[in-house]
Formats: sequence, structure tokens, C-alpha cells
Amino acid sequence: MNPIRRRRLLWVLALVVAASIAAVLVAMALQRNIAYLYTPVEVLRGEAGAHARFRLGGMVAKGSFQRMPGTLDARFRVTDGDAELPVLYSGILPDLFRENQAVVATGRMQGAEFVAEEILAKHDETYMPKEVADKMGQAHQKHDVEAPTPASNPGAR
Repeated sequence: MNPIRRRRLLWVLALVVAASIAAVLVAMALQRNIAYLYTPVEVLRGEAGAHARFRLGGMVAKGSFQRMPGTLDARFRVTDGDAELPVLYSGILPDLFRENQAVVATGRMQGAEFVAEEILAKHDETYMPKEVADKMGQAHQKHDVEAPTPASNPGAR
């Protein structure tokens, strides 16, 4: 092989290696920043993982909001209609945040409580983010299918 071809081959190999390293680094960065959306019932079933960062979607349960005096800490419960999950958030809540509103919180589970790093709220009580509405609808369908009816369980009378 002549020296010119050899040099070109080395440049092509170096370019392929550099592109591969860049692709791996980009994939790792994206994977670290991905946060999947779960409803409270899915979290309570253990589908979210114990230490994973994820998004919790649902409605702020009526009568659940509490502001801790003298701090920016807020506690509330997020519900999907089947289950409720307590949430702790330390920071300034969005102006549109209120009870009976759709909310998406990003954070992690700590024990039995979800500790949120970020809260997103929507402005209209009739609007719910499509992703949250789809997840809640799927959760209700699973719940309806899994729950035995009195007719299908004759021993439960």
C-alpha cells in the first residue's frame, strides 16, 4: 500500500473513531436528562424505580396544598383519580399552580414522598396536558380491567 492511501485510511479511521466517541457522549448526556412521565398509581406500583429521576403527572388533589410557614416549602398530593402521592417542593410555585389543576412535577422519590425539583402548571381547569391525560386514561383502563366485578367473583358476596 502506498503512503498516500495509508495516510487517507488513517484519517478515515480517526474520523470514524471521533464520530463514534461523540455519538456515545451525546447518547449518555441525553439518557441522563430523560425524565419519563408516570402517574401516582404507576409510581406506587414501583414502575418508576426507586432512585430514578422522573416526571409525575396528574391533578393537585383538592384540600391537599399546604405552605410551610416562613419557608418556600410546599406540600401537596397529586392524584390520577385512582391513587394519590404526596409531593414536597421547595421553591417558588408557578402563578398558575392551584388545587384541582393539572400539574407535572420533575424529581425523585425519597421514601414514600416525591421530592420535586421543578413544577409545571397549566392555566385552565378544563385543560390537561395530552401526555398526562393519556397516562391517566390508561391507568383507569388498567384499573377497570384488573378490578374484579361481583359477577365475575361469585365468592365475594
